Amino acid sequence: MARIPEGRLATYGQIAAAIGAAGAARQVGWALRRLPLPSPLPWHRVVNARGRITMTTSREGSDWLQRQLLIAEGIPVGLDGVLPLERYLWRSVGGLRS
Repeated sequence: MARIPEGRLATYGQIAAAIGAAGAARQVGWALRRLPLPSPLPWHRVVNARGRITMTTSREGSDWLQRQLLIAEGIPVGLDGVLPLERYLWRSVGGLRS
């Protein structure tokens, strides 16, 4: 996850596959949710496979923080959390492929 470049996105599933845990996208999401904020890791660049930020009160504002951080990197995000995943998806080395 630390290798995801600024202005690019990866999915929870890509991260799971890269660590040898294909099919464990949900567990990746749970782990990222437990990161202390602020975090030096670019957790905000990881989104779901539908190209959305999960906007929910259970995230205690981290959804809005994620949205703001992505917008600051030049990735447009709607108020509903929808973003252009295909345009910004990172397809690179290290097993991070869609």
